[in-house]
Amino acid sequence: MRSASVSRTTGETRIELSVNLDGTGVTDIATGVGFLDHMLTLLGRHALIDLTIRAEGDTYVDDHHTVEDIGIALGKAVAEALGDKRGITRYADVHMPMDETLTRVALDISGRPFLVFRTEFTGPKIGTFDTELVREWFQAFAINAGLTLHVDTLYGLNNHHIAESCFKGLARVLRTAVAIDPRTRDQVPSTKGTLSV
Repeated sequence: MRSASVSRTTGETRIELSVNLDGTGVTDIATGVGFLDHMLTLLGRHALIDLTIRAEGDTYVDDHHTVEDIGIALGKAVAEALGDKRGITRYADVHMPMDETLTRVALDISGRPFLVFRTEFTGPKIGTFDTELVREWFQAFAINAGLTLHVDTLYGLNNHHIAESCFKGLARVLRTAVAIDPRTRDQVPSTKGTLSV
């Protein structure tokens, strides 16, 4: 199985995380940030990636450090679990509807980290969660996983729906892109012969 575990400890956060790319979407997540728990739970479920995450952070300051550091740790775990990326489908894209919201997500497991994030929220908060942290999480995750990732919300009104369409869109493209293509099982899908970060 393509799996990895990452521990990350800083002066601001302590994170223990494991990922199984060949899972069934089983998640066990407790980050101390309720909205992020919800987003990561649906990420694992719709990507069919098993996730276990335990995090403690300086949430008495705000949620920024915890959210960003979980993005970093999960990105590193996904990169490690992918190994040399032999046999992966590599590319995927989806239009993800969530009620009145529609978000387009496109992914290349390229080894060249880059994020284009064109999503605007209608307010600063979802409950107590800062909407600006959605982009921070995607940035940390994409850079540390070595992904070229485009997230473009075409329209939407409800901030919860906007965020959820971004995470569910990521889930579906990850599910497709990390899948092994039986026709190229023994090949790295690149004319360079490598997709290393």
